[in-house]
Amino acid sequence: MEKDSQSFVMQIVMTDGEHRISFLPGLSIHEILASTPLRLRSACGGIGICGQCLVGVEAGCVNDPTPNELHKLASDQLAQGMRLACQVRPCQNVRIRIERSVPQASWRSLLEDEYTPFDLSTQSISTSTQKHPSYGVAVDLGTTQIRLSLWDMKKKQRLAGRVGLNPQSCFGTDVLTRLVNASESPDRMREIGGLARDAIGGALRDMLSEGGWNSQAIGHIMIVGNSAMLALLAERNAHLLLHPEYWMREINCQPDDTDSWRRSWECHESAVIEIVQPLAGFVGSDLLAGVLATQLTQGAAGSLLIDFGTNSEIALWDGMQLWVTSAAGGPAFEGWGISCGMPAEPGAIYRADHRGDSSNLQIEVIGGGQACGVCGSGLVDIIGSLCQSGELKRNGLFTGNLGHEGFCILKGSRDIVLYKQDVDMFQRAKAAIGAGITCLLKQADLYPREIRRVCVCGAFGRFLNVSNAQAIGLLPGIAPEHVELCGNTALAGAEMLLCSDNTSILKSLRRKARIINMSSDPIYENLFIEHLYLQPISMD
Repeated sequence: MEKDSQSFVMQIVMTDGEHRISFLPGLSIHEILASTPLRLRSACGGIGICGQCLVGVEAGCVNDPTPNELHKLASDQLAQGMRLACQVRPCQNVRIRIERSVPQASWRSLLEDEYTPFDLSTQSISTSTQKHPSYGVAVDLGTTQIRLSLWDMKKKQRLAGRVGLNPQSCFGTDVLTRLVNASESPDRMREIGGLARDAIGGALRDMLSEGGWNSQAIGHIMIVGNSAMLALLAERNAHLLLHPEYWMREINCQPDDTDSWRRSWECHESAVIEIVQPLAGFVGSDLLAGVLATQLTQGAAGSLLIDFGTNSEIALWDGMQLWVTSAAGGPAFEGWGISCGMPAEPGAIYRADHRGDSSNLQIEVIGGGQACGVCGSGLVDIIGSLCQSGELKRNGLFTGNLGHEGFCILKGSRDIVLYKQDVDMFQRAKAAIGAGITCLLKQADLYPREIRRVCVCGAFGRFLNVSNAQAIGLLPGIAPEHVELCGNTALAGAEMLLCSDNTSILKSLRRKARIINMSSDPIYENLFIEHLYLQPISMD
């Protein structure tokens, strides 16, 4: 018995140095790290099918590769000691290398050209002349990222903004995995909800410190997000989202008590904390905020909004009604679920061009430094380039030896490689979007050629090459000048709701909305298969 209870030491090599933690044999590396700040990304809840919890085993005794690893990892990866942390169970002292764990909240300022409501100024102002300024905060709680902005409510001006990763990703990078984890127990639900609330609090403190602003002057906080994120934040009704019969119903995401939130966030004791109610099960208030910010329903019929993300949402205005649906695209658009993927942050390849020669790929990196991985827009460019050069077929298969070795985007101490399973992941995400667009067009009795405007929303859309996206069938093939790369419109809509009385417009949008559940549409499966191909969308 003493031998069974003996603990061992795991030595963890990371870019910021080395860490040591004790562990008991029998647990996987993923399970060992789950209770530490070194949590690993996972989209499958640790069952070995997403391939995201990649680690390098450098020394020590571990089990042989499992069937899941043999299926998910390339032979050269296994030869280099790469393993899936959820499949590896060390039985003695072990040394591992982690390239990317789930980072602790690291907040960055919003970019200067962040999408902002058309009628609100973004000029920073001095508050030195105001003894008692009144502040408001807008929050976009996304599956992958959290965005916040601080506003002077008297002058209707943005003072500061922050963006950072949602730390809940250690419990799943997609909403379903996260919901399943939360349903395990009340304690797990509280843990997952607490991660989001703590992250918002941390972002608030970081943002307020920029100008020495007083948190006690915050009188209003407006929060939008997809239904799952809001339900988890409020710890209310998240379990209902696991049942298809609730996907078309409105889910109450209002918390029972926000007093503890006010205390934790250190805002005024009477501050109003408002969660904008989602439209339905998987159509969140982030979509409503995006429609509001882009004035989609004030334009011509055939106006399309696509909010790319882990839980992508699509809206189509036909001149009378707003047709909406959600598409479970998965995390590929945000750089997760891809072996070489990462969010659109410094170090990410966001543009690529082979300029006629795929062996000489020209890349651009966010921040201009060393490339660490590929974000969603870079993935579109690389796949588009490979299709154009003939090295990637329209069915997603590589030609020649690339099918076994993958396509090396950049050589270095750690090669950045695109593998067949990465292309598969992207194709499924693309197909979900394409099928969703087609379903809405059929409901609205419109042809693809009648699309007059496309608003591309989400962080994915900031750097998107429209021509490449159209060539592989991610966007409809309308004139590029009618495609608007809007960036994050959810936060912009939250700001409009915070700073102006847009409640009547919001009520009008809810009345006009018609929710389509694609999973119950008999043609969806055929449409999904049709849109798997890397080819332009038919406009007939």
